[in-house]
Amino acid sequence: MPQLQESLAALGRVAIGAAESARSSVDLAKEIFYWMFVAPWRRIRSNIRWESVVEQGVRVGWDAIVIVFVINLFVGMISALQSASLLRQFGQLLLVANAVALSMTRELGPLLTAIIVSGRSGSAFTAEIGSMKMAEEVDALTTMGLNPVRFLMVPRVLSMMIAVPVLTLIADFTGIFGGWLVAVTIVDLGSWQYIRHTMDAIDMGDVMRGLTKSVVFAFLIAMTGCYLGIKVEGGAEGVGRSTTNSVVVSIFLIIFANLIFTAFFYAIE
Repeated sequence: MPQLQESLAALGRVAIGAAESARSSVDLAKEIFYWMFVAPWRRIRSNIRWESVVEQGVRVGWDAIVIVFVINLFVGMISALQSASLLRQFGQLLLVANAVALSMTRELGPLLTAIIVSGRSGSAFTAEIGSMKMAEEVDALTTMGLNPVRFLMVPRVLSMMIAVPVLTLIADFTGIFGGWLVAVTIVDLGSWQYIRHTMDAIDMGDVMRGLTKSVVFAFLIAMTGCYLGIKVEGGAEGVGRSTTNSVVVSIFLIIFANLIFTAFFYAIE
C-alpha cells in the first residue's frame, strides 16, 4: 500500500508539472505572437529587431545549408534505391521518380530538415538563453526596461520561421536530385523520363503542404528552445540538461505534428 501511494503521488506530481509546463508554454506563445504581430502596429518602440532576425537567420539557415544538402542528397538516393528494388518486381521502374518526388516534398524534406535544425539551432537557443539567465543578463534586460520576450525570443522565432521553409525547399530539390542521380547511373532510367515523371507526379499543392509543415515545425522548435532556455535552473548542469531536453522535446513535437498533418491531409483527400 505505501508503494502504491508513492507511485500515485509521483504520477500526480508528473501530471501537475506537465500541466504547468503546458500552461506556461501557451502563455509564452501568446506573448511572442503579441510582440510579433500586434505590438509593432501600436507603438513605434515595439518594432521587430530585424538586424537580430537577419543575424539569427544566417546562423539557422545559411550555416545549415551544407548539412541539409548532404543528408537529403543521401536520403533521396536511398529512397530511389529502395523504390527501385520494390517496383522492379512489377515492371514499373519509371514510378521511382514519382515515389522520390512525393516522399521528399510531402514528408521527408520537411521532416528531416526540421530534425536537423532542432539539433543545430533549437538546442543552441536553449543554451544561449539559459546561459544568459544564469548570468542574470535576462534580469538586466528587464531592469533596463527591455522585454526579454521581444528582445531575445521574437527574433529567434521569426528567423526560424523564415529559414526552415527555405531549407525545406533546398531539401526537396536536393532529394529529387539524389533520386535522379541513382536512377540514371544505377537503375538505368533515362534522364528525361525521370524528369518528366517527376514533373507529372508533384504540383504546387504538394510543395505547399511541405512548406506549411515546415513553418509549424519551425515555430515548435524555436518555442521549445526559448521556453526551456528561460526555464533553466541549476547552473551549468541545468543548462546542459535543458539543452538535451530541447532536442528530445522538439523531435517529439515535430513527429507528433507531422502525424496530425498527415492525418488531416489524408482526411481531406
